[in-house]
Amino acid sequence: MLKKLILLLLIVPATLMAKAQLNPVTWTFTAVKIADKTYEIHMKATIQNTWHLYSQTQPADAIASPTIFTINANPLFTKEGKIKEVGKMEKMKDATLGVSANQYSQTVDFVQLIKLKANVKTNFTGSVEFQTCDDKKCLPPKIVNFNVQIK
Repeated sequence: MLKKLILLLLIVPATLMAKAQLNPVTWTFTAVKIADKTYEIHMKATIQNTWHLYSQTQPADAIASPTIFTINANPLFTKEGKIKEVGKMEKMKDATLGVSANQYSQTVDFVQLIKLKANVKTNFTGSVEFQTCDDKKCLPPKIVNFNVQIK
C-alpha cells in the first residue's frame, strides 16, 4: 500500500509537469514598414503537426474558443481595419458531436495594419488568447503577451 502511495505521489506531479510543458503553438511578432508611417504588424502562429489553432470567428455551433487579440491603446498610432487572417482556413465539421470549427494547421499569420500619427518610435503591445486541439484532446486556453517595436 505504501509503495503504491509513493508511486502515485511521484507519477501525478510528473504528469502535470509534462502537460504544463506541452506547447504546440509558437508565436512570432514583427512589424513591416509598407509605406511612410504605415506598418503591418504580423502575429504569426506556427502550429505543430496534428494540432489546430482556431480562427477569430467561429460558427454558431462551435465549441472551440476563438483566438482573441487584445491590443493596448497607444496614442501614437491608429489601427486601420480589423486583424486579418492569412492562411488556409479549414472548416471542420464533427457529425458525431454535431459541432464545427474554423481552424488552421501548420501556420497562420494574423496581420494588423497601423498608421503612425508622426514619425516616432513606439511599441505595439497586447496579448493573444488562444486554444489548441488535436484529434484526441484540447488544451485549456493560453495567453501570450507581445511587444513589437515600431522604428
